Amino acid sequence: MRAVVLTGFGGLDTLDYREDVPDPEPGPGEVRVCVGAAGINNTDIWTRQGAYGAADDPDASTGWRREPLRFPRIQGADVAGRIDQVGPGVSESRIGERVLVDPMLYDGDERALVTTEYLGSERDGGFAEYVTVPAANAHPREGALTDAELATFPTAYATAMRMLNRADVGQSETVLVTGASGGVGSALIQLATLRGAGVIAVVGKGKEVRARELGAAEVIGRDELTDAVSDDAVDVVADVVAGPSFPVLLRALRPLGRYVVAGAIAGPLVETDLRTVYLKQVQLIGSSFGSHDDFAQLVAHIRNGELSPLLAGTYPLRELRAAQEAFMAKDFFGKLVVVPEIAS
Repeated sequence: MRAVVLTGFGGLDTLDYREDVPDPEPGPGEVRVCVGAAGINNTDIWTRQGAYGAADDPDASTGWRREPLRFPRIQGADVAGRIDQVGPGVSESRIGERVLVDPMLYDGDERALVTTEYLGSERDGGFAEYVTVPAANAHPREGALTDAELATFPTAYATAMRMLNRADVGQSETVLVTGASGGVGSALIQLATLRGAGVIAVVGKGKEVRARELGAAEVIGRDELTDAVSDDAVDVVADVVAGPSFPVLLRALRPLGRYVVAGAIAGPLVETDLRTVYLKQVQLIGSSFGSHDDFAQLVAHIRNGELSPLLAGTYPLRELRAAQEAFMAKDFFGKLVVVPEIAS
C-alpha cells in the first residue's frame, strides 16, 4: 500500500512517502479500515520532532509517553473510512461499514490513558491507504459529512471534551480558551457553548470573525491578552498554549477557578507565583487525550448535528510534508486533512 513512513525523530525530511508498504492484516477482534481521510494534529508534529521531553530532561527526544518510539512508524490518528476486512471474532456484517475511529487504544478505566497506545504513535496510523484498529474503536457513522469532514473531529474534539469534563465546566460559567483558532481551541468554543458556558476566545489576527461565528461571546487578539483580560474574570481557563502567558491566565481566574491544560505550543516550561494558586484556591488540572467515554460523547454530538466540521484544507497523501509545514505555519482556522485517494 501507499503510506508516509516516519523514519525517526527530526524534521520534515523524516517523512518518507512509499508505495511498497505491506498491507496490514486485522488480528483477532480487529477490523481493517480503508482510509478515506486522516486529520493532522499538533501531536503529529511533536511526535515527529520528539518534543515531549522526559521528567528529568525536558530536551530529551521522546514520544507522548515520554519514552523512545519505535521506527519506522506511520502517523495519523484521526481516521475516517470504511471497513474492508475483519479479523477473527468480528462479524463479517461490519464489512462495508463507514466508521470514525477512536484513536486511544486501551482497555479498562480512564487511568489507562496515561500509559496506553495512541494510533499513529505506538501503533501505525492513518497516513496510509489502510489501518487496523480494535473493532470497538471503529464507531459506525452515517450521514452527509464527508470523510474529510469527519476526520477533523477525533483527537482535537475528544481532547477538548476531556478538558471540559476534567474541569467540570457548567452552564453560565465563563471559559477563557487560548489558541482558539486551532483544532482543540475551536472545538473548545463549540463544546463549551453547547454546555451553556460563555467563551472568551484568544485568537491570532484575522481569525476573530470565525471565532464569533462558532459561538464565542468575546474575542481578543493573542497579542492583547495581558491588557484585555481582567484579573478574577473567568471561572475556567482552557489552555493549549502555555508559555509566557501562564501567569496572566492564572490571574484571570476567579477564586476557586480551574486551570486545565492540554498543550504547550508557546513553551512547556512556565513560571508563576504559587501564592496566586493557593491564596485564590485555584485548581491546576492536567488533561491530554480523550477517554472512550469522552469519544462516545463526541460521537453523539456529531450524530445530532451539533458540531461544525472546520475543514480548512486537504492534501494528498504524498504531500504530507507540505501539509505538516502548513499546519506549523498556523495560517488557517480549524483542521487540515490528508486524503489518500488524491494520491492515485
